[in-house]
Amino acid sequence: MTAPALSVLMPAYNGAALIGETIESVLAQSFADFELIVVDDCSTDDTWDVLQRYTDPRIRLFRATENGGPVLARNQAFAQVRGRYVAGLDQDDLCAPDRFARQVAYLDAHPDVALVASDCMLLSEGVTSRWPGPRDLSPAVIDWLLMVQNPLVWSSVMLRAEAARRLAPFERPEIRYAEDFDLYHRIRAFGTVARIEAPLLVYRCHPGGASKKFREAMAASAAKVLAERYAPLFGDAAPDRAALVVRHLMARDPVPDLPTLAQVLATLDALHCRFVASRPLDATTRRRIDREYARLWWLVVRPALRLRTVRLRDVLPLRRDPVRSPLREPEWLLSLVVGRVRALGWSQARS
Repeated sequence: MTAPALSVLMPAYNGAALIGETIESVLAQSFADFELIVVDDCSTDDTWDVLQRYTDPRIRLFRATENGGPVLARNQAFAQVRGRYVAGLDQDDLCAPDRFARQVAYLDAHPDVALVASDCMLLSEGVTSRWPGPRDLSPAVIDWLLMVQNPLVWSSVMLRAEAARRLAPFERPEIRYAEDFDLYHRIRAFGTVARIEAPLLVYRCHPGGASKKFREAMAASAAKVLAERYAPLFGDAAPDRAALVVRHLMARDPVPDLPTLAQVLATLDALHCRFVASRPLDATTRRRIDREYARLWWLVVRPALRLRTVRLRDVLPLRRDPVRSPLREPEWLLSLVVGRVRALGWSQARS
């Protein structure tokens, strides 16, 4: 049997209600040279029955002997890969009809790229909207964002099988719920990470999704990934710095006080300084990274101002050059006004 160009990995668990639509979006692809490898992780609903209804020879079905979670199911699927490229796809997301064609063409044209993702649409409560977050992500900007956030969606990812086999294991079971974030960091050693700036995936947000159910475990695993990256810069303090970044930049929990804000911003500053000093950047890319630094700075500061856990006069000494002055940034004024209104409301409620 001739090996396909592309292998699509899909772990399945109790997905009977949605997995059929996901498979149909794969079968509707304009690029037909693929295999879809589905590993059912001991579902207790009708998932296996739904899967067996499909007779397309490109669909290969496997059943785990025991429930081990999506990482082990994905690793089991990866062991069956025959294609030169590998696409990630969860059981509840939907591919645009040209997704595979666009990403295969991109990897064919860019031999230095180990992994390419895409922009996405978000489907929540029946409403479709553009995926939140920054646009026009060049490889250098992705590298910077990976230091503090996860800018990619797993179900939009396609990677080279040759690079993926060098990871060993494909996904690390001990980094459960942040295994994709971990993989992006590890595969970077074998090539560039890029993103196509077109929405080639619809990400379905629903109550049963892992990202909602396992928030704390996800944060702990993401902190482990970042602590490994931060160790050369922060040494023994790397785990604490990573935990701060995950809590206040990834999970976006508001900082509780000025000392915490100062530590988060000092961490962001040190990461930015190390990043821009460690690689050659053209002027356009440097400006783009500086803008992302300023956006992240605001991401932490704005809620603190609105909640009045810090004051403007305390924050100003923490500002660095890439961050616009308060007189040039309308969000400063809006945050202060919101904070003042809330303070007045609380004051009146107490009187």
